Amino acid sequence: MSTHELTAKVRELKELQALIEEATAEAEAIKDELKAHMKAAGASELTVDIFKLRYSSVTSNRFDTNSFKATHGDLYTQYCKSSTSMRFSIV
Repeated sequence: MSTHELTAKVRELKELQALIEEATAEAEAIKDELKAHMKAAGASELTVDIFKLRYSSVTSNRFDTNSFKATHGDLYTQYCKSSTSMRFSIV
């Protein structure tokens, strides 16, 4: 690819990323409106036309690596493994 073609591709990519961010923000705003409506109605589940909306509390358990590392540093190091990946960025 020529420099001109690369520049055009980067500009196109940046425009698409901006559209995605805008659409994501709009979708989140709509979700927030729906959640606010459900909260005001005191409903954790709502049927609207063919859609079923659910807004409920979910509890999950996660391993606290920081606490484990602080109290069992040697064991933490023994079971850590490094991984390598590729990262693409435009600045």
